[in-house]
Amino acid sequence: MLKDRIAVVTGASRGIGSAIAKTLAAKGAVVIVNYNGSTAKAEAVVEEIQAAGGRAEAIQCNVSDTVAAAEMLAEVVKKYGRVDILVNNAGITKDNLLMKMSESDFDAVINTNLKGAFNCTKAISRQMLKQKAGRIINMASVVGVTGNAGQANYGASKAGLIGLTKCVARELGSRGITCNAVAPGFIQTDMTAAMDETAKAAAAAQIPMRRLGTVQDVANTVAFLASDEAGYITGQVICVDGGMTCC
Repeated sequence: MLKDRIAVVTGASRGIGSAIAKTLAAKGAVVIVNYNGSTAKAEAVVEEIQAAGGRAEAIQCNVSDTVAAAEMLAEVVKKYGRVDILVNNAGITKDNLLMKMSESDFDAVINTNLKGAFNCTKAISRQMLKQKAGRIINMASVVGVTGNAGQANYGASKAGLIGLTKCVARELGSRGITCNAVAPGFIQTDMTAAMDETAKAAAAAQIPMRRLGTVQDVANTVAFLASDEAGYITGQVICVDGGMTCC
């Protein structure tokens, strides 16, 4: 379905990003596994993809650095000739109540989650316009739709991603480029694995499907939006949340 497509997935060394990278590779894409700090984890993702018969390589880059993001994408274009899919997944959290949140923690989350997506999208937009084709998928969150106490920085970054998605969709749509956002809900990750069973049960009780989502649920949605089958879908926010927000 994605045979020989060139895909860049930011923040792909673990969690949802890792699942997205593996899923795109399984469908035939050549995947660039971007990471910032964990070389060992990124290389492990690449090795798993290659062991399954896929193609991938890891590239280190802090996407919040405008110059570094542009250089990374230029490097990919130079080597492969194009970028067909960009998944802006890199993200961090620094949770705290608004009154206690430091300026540095607010800036760090905005710079990685929102500015990082802006940097990468801007850097690859000219190439995608030249190709007259491309898929840009931004990893938002239901927190960007509903808000959440203690996550003013994270919620603002994800709401900003939704706004960025809609603007990019309008700017680039006439050239065959789509831009959509995926907003995961309560997903089973390393972070939720640390929760006790009572807390998990309480969370699941608020979800119409009565279960937490999986990283594969999210990755499957991304793969669909990256495919030809989703060629007439743009500017949308797809909530992968078991009905929690019903957005």
